[in-house]
Amino acid sequence: MMTEISAMVAKNKAKILAEALPYIRRFHDKTIVIKYGGNAMVEPHLQQGFASDVVLLKLVGMNPVVVHGGGPQIDEMLRRIGKQGEFIQGMRVTDAETMDVVEMVLGGAVNKDIVNLINSQGGKAVGLTGVDGAFIRAKKMLMADRETAGKWINIGQVGEIESIDPALIALLDSQDFIPVIAPIGVGVEGESYNINADLVAGKLAEILKAEKLILLTNTPGVLDKNGNLLTGLTAQKVDELFADGTISGGMLPKIGSALDAVKSGVKSCHIIDGRVEHALLLEILTDQGVGTLIKHN
Repeated sequence: MMTEISAMVAKNKAKILAEALPYIRRFHDKTIVIKYGGNAMVEPHLQQGFASDVVLLKLVGMNPVVVHGGGPQIDEMLRRIGKQGEFIQGMRVTDAETMDVVEMVLGGAVNKDIVNLINSQGGKAVGLTGVDGAFIRAKKMLMADRETAGKWINIGQVGEIESIDPALIALLDSQDFIPVIAPIGVGVEGESYNINADLVAGKLAEILKAEKLILLTNTPGVLDKNGNLLTGLTAQKVDELFADGTISGGMLPKIGSALDAVKSGVKSCHIIDGRVEHALLLEILTDQGVGTLIKHN
């Protein structure tokens, strides 16, 4: 006979499942672009949770597309060969030797680890870089010097996106594969470019006309100057936070990418805490989110 406690547990589980139904219905056959990074990429229980979340989203009819970073893994490999990673305004300075490491780590080890994780949970993941089918076309990025007007900083083989061809991703989605994309683009001469993963995720969400862009981070979301979580933001409010310096450092490309995406037709962007187990499911399938929601207005 069911005890009172087990009956309560069962009732709560049923309530959670029922709560997910409207979201499953609403997002059926919709594309969700997920930037995977931070602690969620390195802690085993979070890795497993992320992979099972992605597989579940696919099985209930959504089209998850994963874009991953790999900063800590790149830094570790650079240390092994005696190089120190250098950043300017949140972007990695990438000389030719560093670019070789980026391709080896992102396009090789990290990408295949994520593919294996998702496949081990019952999904069908396929690993890609923007070089495959030349689907991410890039050109050299020159960064404006914030301290000297009119001056540009050369940060090496760091690219900005010129175009993304959605045909390859659409083909994989249509055959129930889950694309896992390393943020490496290709130039007109066949040269490779390191592109910030947040920017790739944002542009991809825009090109694929995604329902959502989700960025996993190592913070609870966007914080104000007192460290309090800002749960809902409009594009106008984000512009104000840029202007007053609340958003800075590594958050700059994240929020910049989110802002561009929602201004370009992506319905919503979520910046969520990847340190929370099953953060993806909590954000997409429950009433209670776990981060900051950014909408156009």
